[in-house]
Amino acid sequence: MKKSRFVFHCLLVFFLAGCSAFSVVSDYDREYDFRKFQVYRWPVGDEGIRKGDVLVENPLVYKRVQSAVNQQLQARGYRLEDSKKADFIVYAHAGIKKRKSYHHGFGIGVPFGPYRWYTPWWGPYGGYTYVSYYDEGSLVIDIIDARTKELAWRGVATRVVRQYRTPEAMQSDINEAVTKILESFPPGIRAAASDK
Repeated sequence: MKKSRFVFHCLLVFFLAGCSAFSVVSDYDREYDFRKFQVYRWPVGDEGIRKGDVLVENPLVYKRVQSAVNQQLQARGYRLEDSKKADFIVYAHAGIKKRKSYHHGFGIGVPFGPYRWYTPWWGPYGGYTYVSYYDEGSLVIDIIDARTKELAWRGVATRVVRQYRTPEAMQSDINEAVTKILESFPPGIRAAASDK
């Protein structure tokens, strides 16, 4: 029972609905020289642990995120090393929030069945409003200067949570999210290269 429940949580927990687009934003320290970055590492021990973080509570999902990030960073020429010689540390965090959506209609709304509304009359007067709830998931990737431990760059992808039937479907969405987040990393350098 516990094993099946754990698998269900792993497949349910991570985030992204197939029909809705990612919302991706990033920000960075404008005074930072990202050209000095060559080697990176992941946090070790309890470094960077956040209580309630989805990735902390689901280590299998965290490994999937790490795999996707490694693939993207190494394609850009960065090297992963488990040493203190790293130039930057990659922190990945995820969370899920309850969201509320309001829907308005004209006419008289009558509840009909568990999920539907029946509107027998339409006109300029009357109407109805109903509320639906959904889960919104966010994946955050932070780039931390390994020497100063200061945040240099942050990217966030947000999308509606969906249920996954297979680990492969989850990995595909994670790969897409990470790719979109890291499109703007490193800042300035990639933009300048694409202008040439």
